[in-house]
Amino acid sequence: MGARKRNRAEELKEARKNKYYAVLRNCPTSPRKMRLVADMIRGEEVNRALDLLKFSSKEASKRVEKLLLSAISNWQQKNEGARIEDSNLIVKEIFVDQSKTLKRIQPAPQGRAHRIRKRSNHVTVVIDSVAQVETTEETN
Repeated sequence: MGARKRNRAEELKEARKNKYYAVLRNCPTSPRKMRLVADMIRGEEVNRALDLLKFSSKEASKRVEKLLLSAISNWQQKNEGARIEDSNLIVKEIFVDQSKTLKRIQPAPQGRAHRIRKRSNHVTVVIDSVAQVETTEETN
């Protein structure tokens, strides 16, 4: 590996240590349906986001709620003794990427067949404190 590539990899590794995130991989929901739920909580305060997810009628909201709780738990492990209410946590980033697609066949009339695509996705949630987000924006 070249020096430039190694330096960039080390920078990314350091940046990842300061992030609090959780990743859900191979979730058997179409990315389009999951993005509707992700857009609903992007930029929201964590407690409000949890309320929105809990009372949402979407099936994908249950999985995103569990993922957000996991990200909060990761934050609590690195910040022992800190309270969630005092830290003003927000959902800084949430994005949905397409995963593998299972291709199936549905029998159709007259000896034909229709292809069914069962899509899945990856969801990543990044949470951060409001104070930390403001200081990074001021330095840029």
